[in-house]
Amino acid sequence: IKMGFESDEELAGFLDDYHPSPFIWTAMQAEGREWLDLFSKASRDRFDYVFTDAMTWTNDQGKLMRLWIPEETEVGDPQDFMDQLVDRIVGIVSKEPIDIYVNPTYLPEEIVADYETLWTEERIHQVVKALAQSGVALEINNRNRIPSAAFIKAAKEAGVKFTLGTN
Repeated sequence: IKMGFESDEELAGFLDDYHPSPFIWTAMQAEGREWLDLFSKASRDRFDYVFTDAMTWTNDQGKLMRLWIPEETEVGDPQDFMDQLVDRIVGIVSKEPIDIYVNPTYLPEEIVADYETLWTEERIHQVVKALAQSGVALEINNRNRIPSAAFIKAAKEAGVKFTLGTN
């Protein structure tokens, strides 16, 4: 599924035509986990910042999921799903060269009604710790109204930086 530019060459063509302005910042939206294989560090460095989320990932059974598409998402046991999700988020924030983590606590439609109970203190702590250690900023997403107040408070106490927006 083509999601935009998928090579350094395609990206360079776009950026070479772009006329930088001191009033406009450029951002790379890093979709999925394969983006690191698609773009070189030199290409990534042409942007003012890079952001991504954990809405596209592969579960422990090898299924690639895009969490906003119900037909592509397999939740199964919600607790196991959450453990996998937190593991993926921590990995993304800790290992990928990003500046901002967006859609931070997004849950698929099937379990979103249980947001407050699924995002436990321990799970919040794991993600906040990874954000604080990596220096990655946390988006407060006004469209999806995430993360929760408890998550934001924990992140603030840990010294995490914030951005405001919608992905």
